Amino acid sequence: MHMQNKQLVTWFIILIITCTLASQVEAGAKIIYIPLDNRPVCLDYVKDTAAKAGYNLTIPPVKLLSNHKNNSNINELWKWLEKEAPTARAAVIATDTLTYGGLVASRKHEHSVRFLAEKIMFLQSVKAINPYIKTYAFSTIMRTPRESAGNVEPSYYTYFGPSIFRLSQLIDKEDTASLTHSEIHEKTDLLRKIPSYSLLDWNIRRDKNFKTNQQLIDMAKDNDFEFLAIGKDDCAPLSQTHMESRHLEKYASKLSSKKFQIVPGVDQLGLLLVTRAINELNGTKPRIYVIYAPGKGGNTLPLYSDETVHASIKHQIITIGAKETPKKENANLVLAVNTPYNGICLDSTSNENAPYGASYNKEFAKELSLLTVEYPTALADISYANGADNGFMLELENRSLLGRFVSYSGWNTADNSIGFALAQGVLAAKMSDEDRNRLLKVRYLDDWLYQSNIRYRLALEIDRQDFKLKYDLGKYYNKILGATNILFTKYIQQEPYLDGTKYKVEFPWNRLFEVDVKV
Repeated sequence: MHMQNKQLVTWFIILIITCTLASQVEAGAKIIYIPLDNRPVCLDYVKDTAAKAGYNLTIPPVKLLSNHKNNSNINELWKWLEKEAPTARAAVIATDTLTYGGLVASRKHEHSVRFLAEKIMFLQSVKAINPYIKTYAFSTIMRTPRESAGNVEPSYYTYFGPSIFRLSQLIDKEDTASLTHSEIHEKTDLLRKIPSYSLLDWNIRRDKNFKTNQQLIDMAKDNDFEFLAIGKDDCAPLSQTHMESRHLEKYASKLSSKKFQIVPGVDQLGLLLVTRAINELNGTKPRIYVIYAPGKGGNTLPLYSDETVHASIKHQIITIGAKETPKKENANLVLAVNTPYNGICLDSTSNENAPYGASYNKEFAKELSLLTVEYPTALADISYANGADNGFMLELENRSLLGRFVSYSGWNTADNSIGFALAQGVLAAKMSDEDRNRLLKVRYLDDWLYQSNIRYRLALEIDRQDFKLKYDLGKYYNKILGATNILFTKYIQQEPYLDGTKYKVEFPWNRLFEVDVKV
């Protein structure tokens, strides 16, 4: 009996050592990450988040990635991937980078269908090189913006973009229902108005994008990917992007949600899938409890999206490898979502985004003051697009709540913000308080101070000179950066949680729309 007890103790010790070593292996597991491009939300912010959670992502040399001037170096990226894949445990890959040359390139490229198909097939070689690698891929459905400027679409979209968008709405409706007599006439007029060569160019590229996504879905069916996510770039309830997503959903109908999701939004997918890879390497499946601000809440339909907030959150929780729970007592993370009371989303630069809180802002802030004491809480601030809700942020500041959240996000589209808040919130459990606070401050400086306030003031001044400067700062880069720093200093000093924060800011794409903030 004594010998049996001794053997049990020995086996128990071995088990502890084995589990400890396994944990250490996973913590140091090599995860390859190929982003959409070199924008901070796709590259630096993702890399920094993963590093603070204990995972140093293996990323291609930045010179190979697409930037505001050049497409990615597709051939060199494939060589780099073949070199790194044999020793990796997981790979998160933006397929647009390896096929079109990046996100912007996906809207403007001249690649043939054959070229794209051959590049996609190369992804099968990753599994051949390393049968044990877990590959997480994401692609995009080509966007259908209402309008566009700044050379991120073909040149004709600057002039005919609104007409093309409206035509796509009618085509989408016609795909599922009949057009009215007036709509039939409107469609005919639009087809006369839009140059045929422009429409042909746009449709040919969309068709290539659709076929590429079908090929990726076929590969997911063949288990070439651990998970495939297809993001809907700028979209609307009636649009070409919405119609194509409906047909791709049908094409992928036999795929399990454990293997595939079509997700509203694009720029957040890299961080979502990096977080999923980390979750699966650790064998964890976080439980998420969701609460909304008073008012329309989850039934809100945000700008640039064709799905309600509730539907978007559902897709993104699945994509991250988590599950929603109806009881906050069972949750690993509470996702708090600040939505507009009336369900009508505006841009953060609108006059309505005033620096004082409404009654519903106060009510939600009060609820969060109690919630954050008991539960790790991530905050997705999506009441406005492209920035924070100033009145709501003031209420949080007044209650000294800014430092209590495990993550915060309020940038770009509602879907982008939801994904970032969710992913950083899940990974925050692996971070020190110091690192978590640093990530929080980056988001507050970027999404709140810059996007909702500083960018608006800069744009007003620039519009008096030449509105095109917003899309290309050119020789005025240093002058505009200087004005930006002056405004940052002013705003930081006014906020107790941010006062004294040392930071560095740049315009990585030489335009006002995004900044790279380092704390």
